[in-house]
Amino acid sequence: MIKEQVVETDVLCIGGGIAGLMAAIRAAELGVNVVIAEKCNTLHSGRGRAGNDHFWCYIPEVHGSDMESFKRECLKGPKLKLMQSGTGEDVLDTFLRKSFDIVKLWDKWGIPMKFNGKWEFAGHSFPGDVLTHLKYQGIDQKKILTEKAIEKNVKIINRVMVLDLFRNNNKIIGAIGIDTRIDSIIIFKAKAVILGTGFVDRLYPPPVPGWMSSVAGGLTLTGDGRAMAYRAGAIIVGPEIPRRHVGPRYYSRYGQATWVGVLKDPRGNPIGPFVTKPDKLYGDMTPEVKGTILEEYMKSGRGPVYMDCTDISNDDYKYMMHWLTHEGNSSLIKYMEEEGIDVRSHKVEFGTYNMLPEGKIWINAQAETSLKGLYSAGDESMGGIGPAATYGWIAGDNAASYAKKTSDSDVEKARNEIEVKKNIIQKIKAQKEGPDWKETNIALQQIMHDYAGDVRSEALLTAGLSYLRRLKKKANESIIARNQWELTRCLETLNLLDIGELVMLAANERKETRGLHNRADYPLTNPLLDGKGLFIRRDSNGNPVMEFKKVE
Repeated sequence: MIKEQVVETDVLCIGGGIAGLMAAIRAAELGVNVVIAEKCNTLHSGRGRAGNDHFWCYIPEVHGSDMESFKRECLKGPKLKLMQSGTGEDVLDTFLRKSFDIVKLWDKWGIPMKFNGKWEFAGHSFPGDVLTHLKYQGIDQKKILTEKAIEKNVKIINRVMVLDLFRNNNKIIGAIGIDTRIDSIIIFKAKAVILGTGFVDRLYPPPVPGWMSSVAGGLTLTGDGRAMAYRAGAIIVGPEIPRRHVGPRYYSRYGQATWVGVLKDPRGNPIGPFVTKPDKLYGDMTPEVKGTILEEYMKSGRGPVYMDCTDISNDDYKYMMHWLTHEGNSSLIKYMEEEGIDVRSHKVEFGTYNMLPEGKIWINAQAETSLKGLYSAGDESMGGIGPAATYGWIAGDNAASYAKKTSDSDVEKARNEIEVKKNIIQKIKAQKEGPDWKETNIALQQIMHDYAGDVRSEALLTAGLSYLRRLKKKANESIIARNQWELTRCLETLNLLDIGELVMLAANERKETRGLHNRADYPLTNPLLDGKGLFIRRDSNGNPVMEFKKVE
């Protein structure tokens, strides 16, 4: 018999990354009880676990008083995908207006947001354009935010994976999770829930096939929040639109915009038109305009592509290495030191990383989802450290206000669903033979790559969906876990199967080519769908309902 415990709180933050911690701190400040349920440990979890050095924000004393002008700069080129993947303009406006307050708050808390005494902006912008990303020293950000949460009397429960949300009518009343180390079920009774579980990695094959941890986002970032929100009936928007990122080949680490260099082909020619010599303020924006360009160079025989930093000055070299450290690239720096690689004399080959679905949990400007009492922030709703920190704060603010006005939830109304989940867990652990999590995950990745990858069509997606559903049925019937750690990976993989199904369905519904969503049978971009997101939810019978809606 699985041990069961009940945890009661006003606000439950699922995920202790940047968004979850900021939400918890703000909600606790407003006088409500707050619990963070974190699958790993808040000191080292999420995409910002090892640091960061770019904080997207609007600072009037730097950018001027016209925020609309700044916003237009933000929506140039690659950042326009925010709107295409369902981020409303009201959400963007709210983030920009609040972002400087959060910058000042972090600086006050001990996360250095100034460089040499001033606001330093660099990276993620085209040469000559307004710079939109603040350079900051984020290597200790998780430690500082965790300490601040504890100071505010937030209860942090590490090593707990939340599996599903419970609702009564259209209102969220709690959730269920497992301890990732011991055989224990945790029932959370909450008035409000904030989802902040991050990216979706492990859906597509990693840069090094079969090595699940060779992804930039991390082994445990598997879109759990999106999956449980969808199952609960919340709206997901844009799962069919993929994105790609680049970095050192076979050494999956973010930080492309921190490199002070130029991407060049083997003959030393720049592959893009934006920079011809290293520029520490702008870097090379080429892969942000087209995320697959390095892969295309390899497939066409024109590659490999190298990050060429050989022309940088010693001062620019120190500048770059300083920020790479804060970006969380300490292991890469150590590796280069051990191998005698000096970027001032050695070019570094870059490659394209795995596909990531851009799908988000839909939120309004108050961070509310389409379900009462359910909020979302971070990469699940608007990506990047700046939006995660800012919208985490906004989510915490509004969730606390909602909890104060809401009567106690009765999670026992979900007893039937609790027992169903417990039976699923017991079945997985009782299985003696069958596929494990890794075998199942690799099969899923192969299906996604072959049938919903770089090229898509109705025929491919129909076949792929059939194979995926067969795999999903088999996994639910026979996947095995030999210990609690494997059980966690199994449950993540079952979430990924749900997300993969969403991607297939939405990709078939979007009958056009847009961005990296490439339909061989619909090669044109349909202008009638400009500014529209594909909204998908599950009806009361468990069937997907899809609708294109203008993103206001």
